[in-house]
Amino acid sequence: KLTQKKIKFEWGDKQEAAFQLLKQKLYSASILALPEGSEDFVAYCDASIKGLGVVLMQRDKILNAQTEARKLENIKKEDVGG
Repeated sequence: KLTQKKIKFEWGDKQEAAFQLLKQKLYSASILALPEGSEDFVAYCDASIKGLGVVLMQRDKILNAQTEARKLENIKKEDVGG
């Protein structure tokens, strides 16, 4: 229905149930790996005016990921590489 022209999308009980199920599945998915040994760690960092993010990986497996939304008045230019 979403790809058909001239059809108005309505959010009803069916859509809400599907959305809640999707959220539950994503929250309960075990996508994080446990560290193996003490080598080959890589941290990927990203910063923008809207937030910060970091992913800790080892051998192409995600160990941890964190994001933080930031309020504009709390951001210093040093935080985003300025």
